[in-house]
Amino acid sequence: MGTTTFSGPIKAGSVREGASANAGFVTMAQSAAWTQTAATAASTGMIIPANSQITSITLYITTAPAAANMSMGTSSTSTELFSALAVGTAADVIKLGTSGTITDMDAWTDVGTSDVTLYVISSGVGTSGRGIITVEYIQNNNLA
Repeated sequence: MGTTTFSGPIKAGSVREGASANAGFVTMAQSAAWTQTAATAASTGMIIPANSQITSITLYITTAPAAANMSMGTSSTSTELFSALAVGTAADVIKLGTSGTITDMDAWTDVGTSDVTLYVISSGVGTSGRGIITVEYIQNNNLA
């Protein structure tokens, strides 16, 4: 199957304007592989477009990590979105970023006026954990 790239944002609905407008933004998603690191911030390779609203972050743990907490952010500090998400020591588990400590809700509601790269960091020891991180967002919702 082929893919198509739009510059976006994409809106859908049968009435674009006026009192009966029902057009809404399409939710976008990006996914990247995650490897547990020994407390070193790593870029996920995901870049979220400027003025986007992050609606969810999901971690799919495929290989059991060493006991650790995960943090995720928009800089190498990796804490702007959430911190202290307990990832446990089991495989085949799904964790939600909102189960961690939300560090700055503003970073979720609007990522800012520039595109942002997302970073992840694990506290604790070990490098055994593996999985996929999926970030869902509304492109250019511009809620700032």
